[in-house]
Amino acid sequence: MAEKTQKHIITALVTNKSGVLTRISGLFARRGYNIDSLSVCNTNNPEMSRMTIVALGTDDEINQIVRQLDKLWDCHKIKVLKSSECVKRELLLIKVSVPPSRRPEIESTANMMKVKIIDVGASSVTCEMTGEPNKIDKFIELMQPYGILELARTGITALSRGEEILDDLKDYNEEISG
Repeated sequence: MAEKTQKHIITALVTNKSGVLTRISGLFARRGYNIDSLSVCNTNNPEMSRMTIVALGTDDEINQIVRQLDKLWDCHKIKVLKSSECVKRELLLIKVSVPPSRRPEIESTANMMKVKIIDVGASSVTCEMTGEPNKIDKFIELMQPYGILELARTGITALSRGEEILDDLKDYNEEISG
């Protein structure tokens, strides 16, 4: 029986310097794996960045990617997060075509889904939403009849639930001092 292809969330603690993103994205490209979304940010340690990569693949393919990432000098910690064991969010900015007469409809939907209206133009409304990707997908679907002019999504960012942390830099500090 063929293994199921699905979205996986890979999070990595990497050195915060130029070229790291290129090496990591190149690793995916060389092996023919597409990155569905990528989020990179600073951590509480200015020498480190946190990457959240969403990739489509089988468990075996993702495990192979993790093994390859682990060989990169600049990757210090890597973890595949299971959806049930992490908190994940995404940011959406969406501009919808809407005449003033239909704004109450948009405002009602926005309020119901806890979406902020952040800009109002003569014939458009721009909304900001943070939430689970499926909730964002639903809001986009609800806005389509109005006419979506533009949208931008950040991609998923995620943290493990509970006490587990990726940002434990003990291993990294031992690595650079030893």
